[in-house]
Amino acid sequence: MARPVVGIISNSFLINDSYPAHAGGTMNSVAVSCVADCVPLLIPADPRLSPVEELMEVCDGFLLTGGRPNVHPEEYGEEATEAHGAFDRARDAITLPLVRACVERGQPFLGICRGFQEVNVAMGGSLYPEIRDLPGRMNHRMPPDGTLEEKFALRHRVRFDEGSLFQKLFGAKEVMTNTLHGQGIKRPGARVAVEGWAPDGTPEALFVRDAPGFTLAVQWHPEYDAANDPVSRPLFTAFGDAVRAWAATQRAPLQRSA
Repeated sequence: MARPVVGIISNSFLINDSYPAHAGGTMNSVAVSCVADCVPLLIPADPRLSPVEELMEVCDGFLLTGGRPNVHPEEYGEEATEAHGAFDRARDAITLPLVRACVERGQPFLGICRGFQEVNVAMGGSLYPEIRDLPGRMNHRMPPDGTLEEKFALRHRVRFDEGSLFQKLFGAKEVMTNTLHGQGIKRPGARVAVEGWAPDGTPEALFVRDAPGFTLAVQWHPEYDAANDPVSRPLFTAFGDAVRAWAATQRAPLQRSA
């Protein structure tokens, strides 16, 4: 029997600074295939090419990936400034309505970094443009130099609320994570439950309260070395289980009618 399909939201990219492409990190596909045990399908981040309604019929679940462009502040009622960085309005136009549709339908998604922020904005929350500029906050950005291993190295702890979904998932009150982001949650959206925190108080883990499906999202990058990392593996495994459960409920009526 074919494995369920996870749509991986891509990012707009210029090859050689001139040729437009939709790109996705290889480690996202590896984590979906080898740990979640689903078929990875790269989705062009443009609703003109991939309407949300069609995507939800083609895919069983979605991975909302990280990305250098940020969610445009107009999406949460603020004006853009230089501190907000680069934007990808086409990705905003597909991911934000996709999150809301998945929440209501119960279709599973996993949010990573920008995807974590997209979930918050989609549910009515807002973002800080630059965490490191806030009093008492640490620099959460990716180190500018070094190898890939050094950039994705574990850099700080994340503490989970007692009895939270994340504490139960990881079997621990604290875990070590990498950190490669500049923005972060300012105001949690409606129904957004923040359950994980960095030492400086930055939100790091959330889910959508009272949603019928899997809606977990994290601010770090669990796709890196997901097969071996003791935090990444259970997260992607749980996501894969949720996608299989969703696919089973959707395919069963089709199989019976056949």
